[in-house]
Order: sequence, then C-alpha cells, then structure tokens
Amino acid sequence: MLVGLCVMSPIDAVPPSPLSNYNRHRFVIGLAGWSGSGKTTLAEKLIAELTSRDIEIATIKHAHHNFDADIPGKDSHRHRSAGANQVLVSSTKRSVLFTEHAPSKAPTLDHLLGALRPCDIVIVEGFKEEPIPKIEIYRSIADNPLLYPGDNWVIAIASDSELPETDAGASRPAPHHLDLNNIPAIANFICDLAGYSGAAAGVG
Repeated sequence: MLVGLCVMSPIDAVPPSPLSNYNRHRFVIGLAGWSGSGKTTLAEKLIAELTSRDIEIATIKHAHHNFDADIPGKDSHRHRSAGANQVLVSSTKRSVLFTEHAPSKAPTLDHLLGALRPCDIVIVEGFKEEPIPKIEIYRSIADNPLLYPGDNWVIAIASDSELPETDAGASRPAPHHLDLNNIPAIANFICDLAGYSGAAAGVG
C-alpha cells in the first residue's frame, strides 16, 4: 500500500509557467524520470486513458540528437538526403514535417508548444529542465535518487513503492504520491489540474 503524501492541493501545486506558448493549450504536463524509469510506458497508458474520455491529447517527446523517424528509400528520405532542410509529407490522413537544424539551433519546448495546434492536454516526455508542471516517475528497483527535491516543478510522484524515507523528508513539501500502476487515478489527477470534472475526469 502506498503512503499518501498529499500535502498540497492539485491546483495550488501548479505555479504559472513563464513559457509564452504554455497557455496556448488547456494544460501541459511533463513526465520526468531517470532513463529506464518507464516514462514512455506511462505516457502510452495515459494517452489511451485520456483519449477514451474524449480528451484531445498531443505529445512532445525529447529524443537523442541522432534520431531519425524517416525511412531510408522513401521519397521523403530521398528529398532530405539530397539536401532539403525541410520536407513536408502530407496525405488525406496525416502530415509530417521533417526539419533539419544544427544542435545549437534546436527548438525549445516553448517553440514546440507553439508549433502544435491548440489542444486539451499536452504530455511532454523529457525536457526535464523546462518550467512546466511535471509528474516524476520513480521505481524503487532502479535505486536512483528522487528528482523532486531539486525541481519545484515536480508536483507529483508516480511510484510503484513507498518513497525513500530520506527523500520523503526533504525540505520542500512532499508532492502528491500516486500509484504508478493505477492509470485511471493518475489520469484523474491530470484532469483535475486541467479543470475537467464529472464524466470527463472519469467520475460518475
């Protein structure tokens, strides 16, 4: 059984973000954690849960500098290989824009939030240094230190166990403690922060 650490109310726990495009969307929530903590797994489950409640979800994922979502041999990849800095591929079902940029000119999270059309909830994976409310993912088996004592933007911890006593007694108020395996409860927490209630938040 997880120990409740609900010291702050959800709404009071969210400071205003200084990012200019933050308010372009109804709510933006980050998922933070060490590599291998399960950020993508949690994101995938939350997306499925929240979209089942008729909430429009967008996601932003921070990737390693050399990632490539294109497929060698496809027309878009051939255009890029030939030297095009931007390649926009569009069909009747979806569009994808590939943009090349130097590492020093990588788009900021604020820029990426502005690139999305206004959405109900944006889930951000990575970008742990950015000033947005975050849920920290903590697994006891990983034996890594908690991030929240050094990040005031962490407003909740989703964990598969009780928190280490040393970290639970840190100087800043303990964030909400959520059961990592209870996806509906985590989704309810996010919906509460986003201002949803009733059926939209999975209640009643």
